[in-house]
Amino acid sequence: MRTPAAKVTGVTTTGSRRRHPHDDAPRTAADFGRLSRLPDGPERDALRGALVEAWLPMAERIAGRYRGKGEPYEDLCQVAALGLVKAVDGYDPDRGHAFESYAVPTVTGEIKRHFRDHMWALHVPRRVQEVRNRVRLALRELAPLESGRRPSVAAIAAYAQLSEDEVRAGLEALDSFATLSLDAELPGENTGMTLAGVLGRSDAGFDLVVDREAVKPALRCLPERERTILYLRFFRGMTQSCIAEQLGVSQMHVSRLISTSCATLRERVMADVR
Repeated sequence: MRTPAAKVTGVTTTGSRRRHPHDDAPRTAADFGRLSRLPDGPERDALRGALVEAWLPMAERIAGRYRGKGEPYEDLCQVAALGLVKAVDGYDPDRGHAFESYAVPTVTGEIKRHFRDHMWALHVPRRVQEVRNRVRLALRELAPLESGRRPSVAAIAAYAQLSEDEVRAGLEALDSFATLSLDAELPGENTGMTLAGVLGRSDAGFDLVVDREAVKPALRCLPERERTILYLRFFRGMTQSCIAEQLGVSQMHVSRLISTSCATLRERVMADVR
């Protein structure tokens, strides 16, 4: 960033006039006007670097607002400096607005984008992140009134002017910065049991039980020979040829009876569902 050859002619502090919220905000309006007129080249690069360096204290102060939120302050300063470079490159002095009014939201947005893209372990929509921030503020403000106890969802909702469902979503988002590995050992266990070892999973057998119970009444309505054929085919796993040999009929006749019986069962079960 440092360019010894660069000279920003208007960099002075505002003194008692305080034209900016920052005491050491430099006066760089003339230099930004000159930057916008300079063609690409060493002179423009030197002036651009000097402007960035002149406004770095402001960017670092903005980064300091996010200190202690899970990211090293030095990294936040680098992100803020990147946002400042973008602000210097994107600022148009001809619009008549002070550079600071453009730079502050640009730097702040770059820091927030950094948290959104790199700090969250789960993808959380921006709306939920905004709700999370309001819930976190409410928790901090209400904590003294609750004597150290966590305020109720209703109290948070009333303070933050949110619905209770939004508050619950914000509370869940408070825990979304970090996730627990499935390979992590359970606390207090000496058997090497991991979180993945105690998580349940879908059991297809339950669906099979439901299907069998649903078809039982319809099965009772079939003739005994058809019930026998279905039992041998689907519960004993016998082939159509073996069934035909056991019952003394043709394999084609067994195939036709299976198709007819299944269609009948399907119609009766669907009729019961409707």
